[in-house]
Amino acid sequence: MLINHTVRHDVLHVTLHRDLDVTNRAAVALQVQALVQEHRPSRVIIAVPTAEPTPATLSALARAHRMCASLGIPLTLSGASARTRRLLDVNTP
Repeated sequence: MLINHTVRHDVLHVTLHRDLDVTNRAAVALQVQALVQEHRPSRVIIAVPTAEPTPATLSALARAHRMCASLGIPLTLSGASARTRRLLDVNTP
């Protein structure tokens, strides 16, 4: 299992259990997209496994960020470095 999720108080919490690679980044991005579409949360918080994620993980996070932004849903990262948050232009929880 690459991710798990919970919904608490209209907030979708997604945890990435390990950094992604090119073989699983699209699948994770699609899973996050499906969760957002299913739950329509007021906010999404994604916990990353390392402060400096791999390029494939960054790619999936960027895709999730764009999708959330298009829906007007704030996305925040937990466990990410300031550099990573700046790359994705997201805030901390």
